[in-house]
Amino acid sequence: MDRTKHMLNYLFPIINKANPQLHDFMQRSEVGTVFALAWLITWYGHVLNDFRSVVRLYDFFLACHPLMPVYLAAAIVLHREKEVLAEECDMPYIHSLLSKIPEDLPMEQLVIKAGDLFVQYPPSVMAKEAKLHYEKIHSMSNHNKFELTTYNQRPDSVLKQLKLNHGTPEGALGSKKSSRIVKVAVWALSAGIGAAALAVLNTAGEFWQ
Repeated sequence: MDRTKHMLNYLFPIINKANPQLHDFMQRSEVGTVFALAWLITWYGHVLNDFRSVVRLYDFFLACHPLMPVYLAAAIVLHREKEVLAEECDMPYIHSLLSKIPEDLPMEQLVIKAGDLFVQYPPSVMAKEAKLHYEKIHSMSNHNKFELTTYNQRPDSVLKQLKLNHGTPEGALGSKKSSRIVKVAVWALSAGIGAAALAVLNTAGEFWQ
């Protein structure tokens, strides 16, 4: 699974080389590459209903570079450019569209297109951009976790949670327990912000190395 996820880091850089407009649209939608995960894991055998197409792809992949399934994924996304750009630029819509492969795809043309993409943008050239893509996604993921942690530990969020707790039977135990909860909340606030800040600093350090 980890190896497949690493291979998918090549998908967006390839699309960017071939069609920057489509790449930018998909980036804004934050669709990611999860929609293509099943494609690579099963070499499209799980998502294609035509047995002849599955066999054709297996022969193609066995005779080519290990990253060729990613180039075919890029070819499929590029082929569906008009459909993608016609959708709302939002992750659920784009993911739902791309995760379902149409049955009428011109598979032989897409195989040829994948081969052309491989020649134009070989893995040796795309490796650096794939690494940068991974670092960017990793950095954004840590940043989102930092924002969520910070929000949950904000004083107004803590007080709101305390008020909610006071409305339950557990919150009716008296002021002594409430005082203890406040102390724990203050400690969590300090510790949470400190830990989140450290995570962001570590991420920044990895990104600039």
